[in-house]
Amino acid sequence: MKVKSATFLTSNTDVAKCPQEPLPEYAFIGRSNVGKSSLINMLTHQKHLAKTSGRPGKTQLINHFLINGDWYLVDLPGYGYARASKKDKAAFQKLIERYFRERRQLLSAFVLVDVRHAPQPMDLTFMEWLTNAEIPFSIVFTKADKLKPGALERHTAEYLQAMEQAGWAETPPYFVTSSASGEGKEALLGYIGEINVAFRASQR
Repeated sequence: MKVKSATFLTSNTDVAKCPQEPLPEYAFIGRSNVGKSSLINMLTHQKHLAKTSGRPGKTQLINHFLINGDWYLVDLPGYGYARASKKDKAAFQKLIERYFRERRQLLSAFVLVDVRHAPQPMDLTFMEWLTNAEIPFSIVFTKADKLKPGALERHTAEYLQAMEQAGWAETPPYFVTSSASGEGKEALLGYIGEINVAFRASQR
């Protein structure tokens, strides 16, 4: 699938005010500073669609982007930002949980993790929460260009192995990406395209 158009639609702190059109929706979420905005810009082939910042935790709203006029890409607030106050962290958590529980349009979530690092308890806990809430998700390994090919394969394998050792009966689909090189773009968009086709076939 190719992205022919990508338009910022709206930002919200209230899930009830998110777009109500019954279009397929895909949510991107991850720890602060994981490269989420850069990934979204890479996928949509636009440099400034999602705002990037050197300050982690900048995304504090639910941001909807309309892609090709027929599906939504959703940029959710990052979690795990150490400098956020307890009040802000609690508000972000409540917003995120409510979004996942109430958005009927959501077909899949994409959890971003930095491929350079070992599995973080916060990420694993969040993925476990998604599983218990019966929300389909995939893992998106970011910043692949920061590792040499051999190290990249090793880190990816070790991450999935750690999930199996933690009790995951089946690891979720995963994608290895780089916002700098464009690696993983076709695979990730192709996956979304396949889900869109299956969704529309089920609506007939």
